[in-house]
Amino acid sequence: MTLADFLNALNQNPTLSIFFFVVTPLTALLAWIFGNGESNISPWKYLYTILVYSALIPGIFAFILNIYLVVFKHESIMNFNLYTQILPIVSMVVSLWLISRNARFDDIPGFNRLTGLFVLLISFMLLLWILDRMQIFVISFMPFHYFIILLILILVVIRISAKRIFK
Repeated sequence: MTLADFLNALNQNPTLSIFFFVVTPLTALLAWIFGNGESNISPWKYLYTILVYSALIPGIFAFILNIYLVVFKHESIMNFNLYTQILPIVSMVVSLWLISRNARFDDIPGFNRLTGLFVLLISFMLLLWILDRMQIFVISFMPFHYFIILLILILVVIRISAKRIFK
């Protein structure tokens, strides 16, 4: 099964994706109402961790996919699918907003790693977009693995500079 097959299967039966992306912010709302001020206590902390991960991972994936489709495939925003491209991002934003009303993101294990992954993916997409727009044709005798090492070094520099900017 390819990624396109998976997204097509979700599009043909949207009940599962609608359920998941409505339950996540609804659970965050209920946790905000019933666990107000108790976000650092063990059961609530685990619930908030599950909610953050279940909101961020599909939301980041949908966001990166949308950027890819608009920037590199030149697709119109009007052709986006609501269930697999818009709803995860809306669910992520609403869920994170509701969670931030009651819990600190510093208390959630691995949240800084997820935001670091997001920054890394955005910087990588930006680097690919810059390389795509430059349209540089290079004939080089450099071995391919040296090029990959150079690309990884560029990404590390971008990551370090992004850390310094956001801290």
